[in-house]
Amino acid sequence: MTDLSALRPLPELHLHELAACPECDLLMRKPVLALGEQAQCPRCDYELFTHRPQVLGRSLALVLAALLLYIPANFLPILRLNLLGNSTRDTMWGGVLSLYNSGMQSVALVVFLCSMAIPLFKLLCQLLVLLSIRWRVGRSYGLLFYRIYHHLRDWGMLEVYLLGILVAIVKLMDIADLSLGVGLGCFIGLIVVQIWLEVCMSPQQIWLALSEEDGYAGD
Repeated sequence: MTDLSALRPLPELHLHELAACPECDLLMRKPVLALGEQAQCPRCDYELFTHRPQVLGRSLALVLAALLLYIPANFLPILRLNLLGNSTRDTMWGGVLSLYNSGMQSVALVVFLCSMAIPLFKLLCQLLVLLSIRWRVGRSYGLLFYRIYHHLRDWGMLEVYLLGILVAIVKLMDIADLSLGVGLGCFIGLIVVQIWLEVCMSPQQIWLALSEEDGYAGD
């Protein structure tokens, strides 16, 4: 016969205390992490949570750096092409205008959205989210902008555009004189800073900070 006195009820768990692994759907209790610790899924070893130090300060510095690089990356010359005595300076914005004036308005619109408009809007959303945490105001708007940012993450295709630039350099270097412009360096810098920002801006800590559980994003 089973001793019923030995059976203890499990502690009541709330929904916000649970987390599901995005890779294998294992449901588990959210861990409490110390600074610098990581939590991995016990089934598939997927990195679930990371408590990074100084998330807010580092992310603000990176997003401001990305915004400063945005204008020269898009409006300064990427390449200088000299072919048969004709010299041209190619910029991101100039490429969009060339597509539009050549009758490919739909392609120009897609290039403008994916290479200029959406990356800028993503950076502005990140800036507003971080400022709402820093100033402790407008947390509801911060949540809204952070959701919008996550929906737009797959639409900013700067890496694809950079690959196209590299292919064009390889194809044209044998038939024309090419020189790299300042805009290309700023464009590469913008991509590097954005990737660094993605790594530094820990989603779990930002969500917790936006839900007014202070101390997770750091100063």
